[in-house]
Amino acid sequence: MSWDQSALRPLRVLHVEDSELDHELMRAQLAHAGLEVSWTRVDDLPGFEQALAEGGWDAVICDHHLPGSGDLDGLSLLARLRKQDAWLPFLLVSGEIGEDRAVQAMREGATDYLLKGRLARLAPALTQAISAARAQRERQLAQQQLSALAAQLQERIEEERARLSRELHDEVGSALTALKFDLGWLQRHAHDERLAERAGQAQQVLDGAIAASRRLMQDLRPPILEEGLLPAVQWQLAQFERQHPAVACSLLHPPGEPDLPPASCLTAYRFVQEALHNIAKHAQASRVRVEMQWSSGVLGVEVQDDGQGMAAGALAQPTRLGLRGLQERAAGLGGWVDVSSRPGQGTLLALNLPLPDEPALPQWTEESAAP
Repeated sequence: MSWDQSALRPLRVLHVEDSELDHELMRAQLAHAGLEVSWTRVDDLPGFEQALAEGGWDAVICDHHLPGSGDLDGLSLLARLRKQDAWLPFLLVSGEIGEDRAVQAMREGATDYLLKGRLARLAPALTQAISAARAQRERQLAQQQLSALAAQLQERIEEERARLSRELHDEVGSALTALKFDLGWLQRHAHDERLAERAGQAQQVLDGAIAASRRLMQDLRPPILEEGLLPAVQWQLAQFERQHPAVACSLLHPPGEPDLPPASCLTAYRFVQEALHNIAKHAQASRVRVEMQWSSGVLGVEVQDDGQGMAAGALAQPTRLGLRGLQERAAGLGGWVDVSSRPGQGTLLALNLPLPDEPALPQWTEESAAP
């Protein structure tokens, strides 16, 4: 035999079948194939739902037609199963099934379908389905673990950014400010003209260092973020316009601002930050429009530019790690990031995050980014 039986013993199979004879035929077929199976047979909806609630099944084998159950059939049971379990193998068995019906079953989540007159394929179909489901669950678990690890790593990064920002402000910033006062005193009290001139030059260098430290603090963890997402985004756009005066920025948002969760606020801020960084670096845009909304239980942020756009597959490039990181961060909060772009037609980036409450903010305000 070509399939691996050793990894699939013992099997727990839920069999939905109203015919005792057909049930015994399938038992015999799998026993003949050398599979050890613990069977449970049900023939109605209450029995099926009770069995699903017990859990621990390796597969469901279901008759397509259940004559004694009214309108109940295999497809309706499949729909109920898929609401609870996306991966549990579901094999649909029928004495006669049309091609259209079989295709519909596969589209709705059936793992396989078999004819009762051709049960020789039952054992390999069952073992293959169980192996594939186990592999899919393992992949899903691995993806969940990776996502959790990425979220934990991002949290540590933000904590370190906040710590570094505080140290820059409290330690480095204070020291630079004190040094600036000392240089000023030296310049005012120097009797040697050359010494006063050198002190003035040193002050200019120091002013540049102070400005650089402030930029670093803002990039690491802007203090304005503590005042809310809206003021932080307004500040971002104003800074962007100062650095790129040829690009006109506008902001559309509802009045006021709800009490956003800190993680959502930070994710939205980083989303706008990354979008503006990409626009400055790649877009060659003349206009940028940011739209924010917080209603219907969702925080939504869109950043749109009129630049050169992106070619298909551009997001897969190694240089696009920032956007992929934002996608992971949004997914960790139950949200998503979408990118829509075509060459020569600009780019639209959208972020959606679920909110715990639904604030009632019906009207909108549009403003220029410049103060």
